[in-house]
Amino acid sequence: MKLHELAPNPGATKERKRVGRGPGSGLGKTAGRGHKGQKSRSGDRRLPSWFEGGQTPLHKRIPKRGFRSPNRIEYSVVNVKTLDRYFSEGEEVTPEKLLEKGLVKKGMPVKILGDGELTKRLVVKAHAFSQSAKEKIEKAGGTCEVIA
Repeated sequence: MKLHELAPNPGATKERKRVGRGPGSGLGKTAGRGHKGQKSRSGDRRLPSWFEGGQTPLHKRIPKRGFRSPNRIEYSVVNVKTLDRYFSEGEEVTPEKLLEKGLVKKGMPVKILGDGELTKRLVVKAHAFSQSAKEKIEKAGGTCEVIA
């Protein structure tokens, strides 16, 4: 088979619809848009889902509440049960290793949470630990190190 012999599978491509090219084409005059009205005009703009015909939309009528703190630190979280599953006895757990294994997002600080059980002794380095996670890691004989 040569490059010039390649062709799309039968039925995989459709002929382009050339509208408004005379009555013989079957798509002349109104070009499949019907008669008059906003939808038949050029520049027919499809309206956003929240548009309510000019009435003040719901999201503008409802009062504003709260705010998003610019100082909030958003962590990539990992539970101790995940550490137990992905790491072996005595291994060092760092944000780099967690990223390598696809457990955290790049460029986000890591927080270890205490859901599940930990059966292995691990050296865990992270930006933050929940109280329960710290207890479970130390109970299993491991250590917790907070990194900046």
